[in-house]
Amino acid sequence: MSRPTVAEIDLNALRHNLQQLRRMTVGKAEVLAVVKANAYGHGAPEVARELESAGARIFGVATTEEGIELRLSGTRAPILLLARTYPEEFDRIVVNRLTPVIYDLEIARAFNARAEKERGRLSVHVKIDTGMNRLGIPWREWKRALEVLGSLKRLRVEGLLSHFSVAEGTGAEDRAFTRQQLSRFTRCLDLAARKGIKPRYVHLANSAATVLLEPARFILVRPGLMLYGCHPSPALRDLVPLEPALCWKTSVLSLKKVPKGDPVSYGRAFRCPKESLIAVLPVGYADGYSRRLSNRGEVLIGGRRAKIAGIVCMDLTMVDVSEVPGVKVGDEVVLLGRQGAEEITATEMAGWIESIPYEVLCAIGKRVPRVYRRG
Repeated sequence: MSRPTVAEIDLNALRHNLQQLRRMTVGKAEVLAVVKANAYGHGAPEVARELESAGARIFGVATTEEGIELRLSGTRAPILLLARTYPEEFDRIVVNRLTPVIYDLEIARAFNARAEKERGRLSVHVKIDTGMNRLGIPWREWKRALEVLGSLKRLRVEGLLSHFSVAEGTGAEDRAFTRQQLSRFTRCLDLAARKGIKPRYVHLANSAATVLLEPARFILVRPGLMLYGCHPSPALRDLVPLEPALCWKTSVLSLKKVPKGDPVSYGRAFRCPKESLIAVLPVGYADGYSRRLSNRGEVLIGGRRAKIAGIVCMDLTMVDVSEVPGVKVGDEVVLLGRQGAEEITATEMAGWIESIPYEVLCAIGKRVPRVYRRG
């Protein structure tokens, strides 16, 4: 028997989620599918292949290495490097037909110099910081930045973008700040147009803004988490029906009866409240199953919930299955996903570890095989 810990990816669910988002933007915006971080843990090459065939027109990754991986796996659509780019990667960017995001003027000058040296032109997207205060040319400095960009003749500004910091927020202050970011971005677009910069792509909307803020859709929308069947906030659940694409499974490796009062796992952080049946699972934090789930998380066995007993180890996790009738070695265990009428969502697991579903999905390690199915 091979190691049973796998992440099953439902390709039909990916298609469903993409079509739900395309339905909202039909006739106005195309979908830039964000597949960075190994497609949020779902496996970037396979996910990009499926989404491209289903109508995604452009892809977003974080790094040059991620972009090259998609090219080597057969992705033909444009690939945008969203997070970081370095002039030293110029040759690899050009050879692999990747499009860098320029987020400061020094980077812009460096790329322009490399393009001039090669006697070519480089298509880029330019990021404007409208209030996230992470990457991007500050909106207050945009007018001056346009003068510099206009002098860099080897750069072709194919896109302009920014990034919302709290588009999923439902409070009055959050909504006001999101509208303020949109207003700043729109003013920057107007300034660019006066300088003759009319890019092919304009994009601002992440998953939440794609659903909640129609004026932010522009020419592209950039959904990430929602492609994989997770809502960024509870407020979105009734607005767009999604299907979780990933189910993380394993099986019972071993069973043993442990007397009342005996400890389980490292540090003796759990003591059996009565004589207990403890199941050992072949999954641990080296697989991305967070150590913060120790004594807090739950799994599904036999259609029932069972609590983690003790500290999650590097390769193994113990679960108290005393209340699960008939459990035996080899039984399926669902760590994340649905089993019968019960379901553990990425959002629920994120609550156990005081995090967000993004981290839960991205943390699933590469040593966990991805198995692709339809339905």
